[in-house]
Amino acid sequence: MITLEQIQERLSEAIRQSGMTQTEIAHRLGIRPQQISCYVLGQKMPALDTLANLCKLLDADTNYILCQE
Repeated sequence: MITLEQIQERLSEAIRQSGMTQTEIAHRLGIRPQQISCYVLGQKMPALDTLANLCKLLDADTNYILCQE
């Protein structure tokens, strides 16, 4: 079973590897920086459209982030 913790860890890793700050990512996506922080801390899961845009921005495979491979 996939857990929010696993997704959070992979998303956090992709953000670190991008070299962008959470604030920069949020501005590029048109969302508040606090939302990115919540995703990184595993407090909530991004909406599907936000997750898709986030993966595209980070050049991260959505299947990997969602633990599908």
